[in-house]
Amino acid sequence: MIAKLALVLLVGFLGWSFESIRPPPPKVCGSPDGPPVTASRVRLKDGRHLAYKETGVPKEKAAFKIVVIHGFGGSRNFSVPASKDLVEQLRIYFVSYDRAGYGESDPNPSRSVKTEADDIEQLADHLGLGQRFYVIGVSMGTHSVWGCLKYIPHRLAGAALVVPVINYWWPSFPSNLSTEAYKRQLVQDQWTLRVAHHTPSLLYWWMTQKWVPSSAVAQRHPEIFSPSDKKIIQHVIKKANFSFEDKATQQGVYESLHRDMLVGFGTWDFDPMDMENPFPNGEASVHIWQGCEDRLVPFTLQQFLAKKLSWIEYHEVSDAGHLLLLGKGRSDTVLRALLLGENTSTKSS
Repeated sequence: MIAKLALVLLVGFLGWSFESIRPPPPKVCGSPDGPPVTASRVRLKDGRHLAYKETGVPKEKAAFKIVVIHGFGGSRNFSVPASKDLVEQLRIYFVSYDRAGYGESDPNPSRSVKTEADDIEQLADHLGLGQRFYVIGVSMGTHSVWGCLKYIPHRLAGAALVVPVINYWWPSFPSNLSTEAYKRQLVQDQWTLRVAHHTPSLLYWWMTQKWVPSSAVAQRHPEIFSPSDKKIIQHVIKKANFSFEDKATQQGVYESLHRDMLVGFGTWDFDPMDMENPFPNGEASVHIWQGCEDRLVPFTLQQFLAKKLSWIEYHEVSDAGHLLLLGKGRSDTVLRALLLGENTSTKSS
């Protein structure tokens, strides 16, 4: 009797454990139990859809065409906050899109750095952006830019990586340097990154369990923001009535936020620091923008990466945090450097 009871309890526990670690199926937009489709979308070769949003000057009149790649928890509604005068003067067209699993873009259970680049190339072709176009990625969205530099450099006219998230497990980082930077993160984020990298099958459970804090980034904990970030939140984001939309994760947090972490902090097919210059004849320029006050991305690792990849133009902003792009006039500066090649000092403010 006791043995049977123990067996029942064991089976019950295993069943509960399995259910707690298994992500629920996504609520795909346009499906019977999913959110409605309201955005413009393109159909990809594998049958998935990407939702997108066009801003700036009309595509037909544009001198520069830029694909904008949102970060963690973002959506196609994220745009580069450039001045209207600059956009009209340079005739800039922007297209932002929901990355796979976000917003109204279909989830991709095989999402990787390479598939992110493939999605961008197909989006550009569907919209007729021409043989070459620009890409600007922000924060977690920059792993898509690394994918473009690796897999479709022949399609790029230029690329900007703004506060690009670092994968601490890229092999070229000296262990002492990456360990030191890693330990500067909040303890709960250290554990979250460990789970994402070493035991990815447990990430959904870790991110949804209630016993101990998980990702401070996902919870937008105040400690992750620098003083300059907090000023931007107070004076820029609130003034513009900007908010992180629930619709960004409406198909499920696993297919959006969690899979983002699995891709960004997983094991990549390549080490960016081993890449040779994809533009040896100056066909395009690549820029990294990093804030010294950034509490999410250690600038020490960014500096090391920039020294290894001398073909990338590195811009360090002394008084900026992770919200660098939202600082007054900085979007215009980023665009002028990318599109016009205007020089900026390595350390700017």
